[in-house]
Amino acid sequence: MKVYEAMAEAFVREGTRDVFGMMGDANMHWMNALAQRDVRLYEVRHEGSGLGMADGWARAAGQPGVITTTSGPGVSQLATSMIVAARARTPLVAFCGETAWGDKAAAQYLDQARFAAAIECAYVHLDRADQAEDAVQRAFHLARTESHPVMLSAPMDIQLHQYSDDADAVPYVPSTELIDDQRPLPDPARIARAADIVQASKRVVIVVGRGARHADAGEQILRLQERTGALIATTLQAKNWLRDRSEYHVGIAGLFGNRTAMELLQEADCVIAVGASLNHYTTEHGYLFPEAEYVQIDTAEHLIMGNGAAADCYVRADAVTALTELDRELSRRSVRTDGFHTSDVRSRLAAPLVSPDEYVREPNRLDPREAISVIDAALPGEMDLVLGSGHQTDFGTMLFQRSREIVSNYGMFGAIGQAPLLTIGKIVADGGRPSFVVEGDASFLMHLPEFETACRYGLPLLVVVMNDEGLGAEYHKSAAKDLDPELAVIPTPELGPVAVALGGSGATVRSAGQLRAALADYVRDPRPTVVDVRITRSVLSPPYRRLWYGEDV
Repeated sequence: MKVYEAMAEAFVREGTRDVFGMMGDANMHWMNALAQRDVRLYEVRHEGSGLGMADGWARAAGQPGVITTTSGPGVSQLATSMIVAARARTPLVAFCGETAWGDKAAAQYLDQARFAAAIECAYVHLDRADQAEDAVQRAFHLARTESHPVMLSAPMDIQLHQYSDDADAVPYVPSTELIDDQRPLPDPARIARAADIVQASKRVVIVVGRGARHADAGEQILRLQERTGALIATTLQAKNWLRDRSEYHVGIAGLFGNRTAMELLQEADCVIAVGASLNHYTTEHGYLFPEAEYVQIDTAEHLIMGNGAAADCYVRADAVTALTELDRELSRRSVRTDGFHTSDVRSRLAAPLVSPDEYVREPNRLDPREAISVIDAALPGEMDLVLGSGHQTDFGTMLFQRSREIVSNYGMFGAIGQAPLLTIGKIVADGGRPSFVVEGDASFLMHLPEFETACRYGLPLLVVVMNDEGLGAEYHKSAAKDLDPELAVIPTPELGPVAVALGGSGATVRSAGQLRAALADYVRDPRPTVVDVRITRSVLSPPYRRLWYGEDV
């Protein structure tokens, strides 16, 4: 058995079933060995795009995604997507071929260790043939335990060395067998302290994050909400979770919250954070909960909140166990209060976020708020959503109301163009279940060739392009800074025909009726589709109105 074969077999033993990337001299043997082991290989048009897909795959599957590149320039293409994955704390392994060990004169030579450090990923190097399995095991162990990307760099000459044909060799041990996944149990004294804070409070808010959702702690959260009369708010990464289960759900806490949510959250005297880091986005740098005491439940050793302080009571434990114990202690003390659960609060939360009377009417252009309303109503709740970044994404981030699985890439290095890639990877991980992404025109066009990748593999990807024909964020910031906003205007061709030319379906829409029709076509026959929604630039999102004009909206 050659080294590349041993490494391919180890990847399979680690659970690898899908690999994204591009073939080159330094990874072709390994890719062939994977194909012989029935691993599905997704050839992409750009290595960085492949990493974005592996990122989306990992976020959906809950285990490390895999990207592969050849040496040198193949590796350097990973930069932006790797940093995005690192900031998102995505576990993935990048199998990167390398020029022959020590050959610094090679045309494709790159100091891949230094490059890995610069792009914020961990690094494992294959030094000798007998390290083949150990290197794979170490890379996956790091990815899983640190929840972080890892580059596994393998010189092409060492890959071709003989590994072992010893029938008595010790079988490969997957990294999963080296990880203690025991749930940390809460300290009874911390539970008692948390109960003291809750018992003394009258206006409780439960902020739930991605960790709570991954722990499947929904029932425990709803039980605690009922007992305490709490509002449920989410982080950006848990948007709309449990919205269909509670009348007292305010949506996102922080900059993307609506005005009613902000007014109510400022009344809180107790915040219980579950699987949420309470970063500066969620707490508005501490201004959102000015009078609150904090109880934080998380599996991390400890966290510093976005206001620069530690929680008044930090409970290190898994969400399900900690919430169960907290509810039991509150029950023992006969704690039960109405809190925020009043008819007035329920009425305020039930009011529409935007009245149709407010929609801007512009010839051949949709108000982005109306477009989001149409999309949310037309696409079934079982269809997952990926949100991109940029000004246009603010509308979807705030206004999508249907309870569905949502992945947001907002704030992950501020890189545009990643969301369609994440969606492709997510669809692969989900076994081909349709998902849609809402993205801007500049973002979508940045990685346009990968729509052809989705077409080539028949993936039911729906891309809704909120097309203002420009760099929307820069357009509005320029206006606010008394610069020329027209410099951020970039005309685009009709993207519907472009999608058709690449092998998919597409439509360019300029009215709500046309948008409904295009979405209905996709729902009837999910296939790679682009819906180019022409939107007006005259509507500024509430976050931008707050940040750049100081408006109270």
